[in-house]
Amino acid sequence: MSDKHIVLITGANTGIGYEVVKALASSSHAYHILVGSRSIDNGDKAIAEVKKEAPNTTSTFAVIQVDVSSDDSIRKAVDQVKASLDRIDTLINNAGWSPDQQIASGKLTTRQAWNAGYDVNVSGTQVMTETFMPLLLASTTTPRLLFITSGLSSLAGAADPNSMRYTNPPAGWPKPPGPVFVAYRSSKTALNMLMLDWARILKNDGVKVWSISPGFLATGLGAVGADALRSMGAGEPRVGGEFIRDVVEGKRDGDAGKVINKDGFQPW
Repeated sequence: MSDKHIVLITGANTGIGYEVVKALASSSHAYHILVGSRSIDNGDKAIAEVKKEAPNTTSTFAVIQVDVSSDDSIRKAVDQVKASLDRIDTLINNAGWSPDQQIASGKLTTRQAWNAGYDVNVSGTQVMTETFMPLLLASTTTPRLLFITSGLSSLAGAADPNSMRYTNPPAGWPKPPGPVFVAYRSSKTALNMLMLDWARILKNDGVKVWSISPGFLATGLGAVGADALRSMGAGEPRVGGEFIRDVVEGKRDGDAGKVINKDGFQPW
């Protein structure tokens, strides 16, 4: 049993999840951070790197092997946590996947890619949340439930003709491919609905729930490449990690039940 605030982060060995681990480790608050990773080795490597970057951290770490696309993996993960802990205080559903490049490259059919993207970003996240909910409700502090969404999930943004992503290709078929990531953004829009329902379900339990839009950041998501994303104006991933840490530490408690970004609210 830990007397520290216990945070479980899925997909925590890379990308935004890893940046959240780093941000929490450098905080003045002490955490027990459960680093969710599909691979134990990758989780261990991530922890070792964080300890190098934050050598004076007072936080502690443990790897939780979990693949959110597998119910069996999620069941084993919750059993692993229960073996040493009686609760978690914050669950950050960060694990996500962008399947659109798989369609463009021909590695997956449209149906395969869309189903796989929803399986990770929506279905797997729902199963993960359901399975770990008893541990989150056992929190003795203000429990927090965070869903990591995307700026691409905004319906208002997608419908804005002034958006850089709003393009009208020439008439005819087939249409040329465009940088719209429609499978990914559709799944993240669905994730926002999932968040709203959890906010409704958990209102009388005192759980604070958000969708977090960390911003356009240079991560490896979508196999585009961090340098290519930077050339398109993407910010540094640490910004997202620090923003999510602020939410964990209560700085956006008044905005629970919304899709939030570091500057305010993201339009639905």
